[in-house]
Amino acid sequence: MTSSSSKYPEPDGPLLSVRSVTKRYGARIGCEDISFDLWPGEVLGVVGESGSGKSTLLGCLSGQLRPDAGEVLFDTRDRGPVDTLRMSEPQRRHLARTDWAFVHQNPRDGLRMGVSAGGNVGERLMAGGARHYGRIREAASDWLGRVEIDTGRIDDRPRQFSGGMQQRLQIARNLVSGPRLAFMDEPTGGLDVSVQARLLDLLRGLVRDMGLSAVLVTHDLAVVRLLADRLIVMKDGRVVETGLTDQVLDDPQHDYTQLLVSSVLQV
Repeated sequence: MTSSSSKYPEPDGPLLSVRSVTKRYGARIGCEDISFDLWPGEVLGVVGESGSGKSTLLGCLSGQLRPDAGEVLFDTRDRGPVDTLRMSEPQRRHLARTDWAFVHQNPRDGLRMGVSAGGNVGERLMAGGARHYGRIREAASDWLGRVEIDTGRIDDRPRQFSGGMQQRLQIARNLVSGPRLAFMDEPTGGLDVSVQARLLDLLRGLVRDMGLSAVLVTHDLAVVRLLADRLIVMKDGRVVETGLTDQVLDDPQHDYTQLLVSSVLQV
């Protein structure tokens, strides 16, 4: 069974290469001509106001939406860079339950609410081929502890947990299989400030310890400052500025980024 903390040999090039990804909804642009590279162990933040295209982009990258144009190349362990948009559906599902993870803003979208906490974590291992019940339960218990959930609650259902605990359980469910790339959609959204701070500390530690790469979509600039190495700013479906996170936030060059940083726009 895969160790969740193990690190895999880093590819020579980018882990994820995005080339000219475009998605339209009729005449409306969801995202247009988006290109970037994501390197092993790097966290890329994507920010912008509501309707800027950041969620559409995340959906295209993670296989939840089908772009109209472009390539999403992922450096697979066995075949090297492969365009995930041209994978078969079974191949994409296998990738989604092994090397990829998706953390939803609402943990209910990423959990099975009628299944125990341990069962939620164990299902991810079983989807990857694990079959030994004792080892699966042991791994689930270990991960509950890692995300600061009392291991004595392994048989409780998520609906018995607070919102912050549900989000930590969703993180455990996603990361137990040792993925190399995580897509995170507003992972601290809707939580109290104190709960957000605790969750951010947890995420930052896990990303560092696992050598995890991530694409993080958020409206909260404080979140990207804490978690993201690099930042892209989106407006009307297009990238208007990109650079190192501190560089962009401390010295924004584009007028729109300046408005975001000064909190004139509600994002």
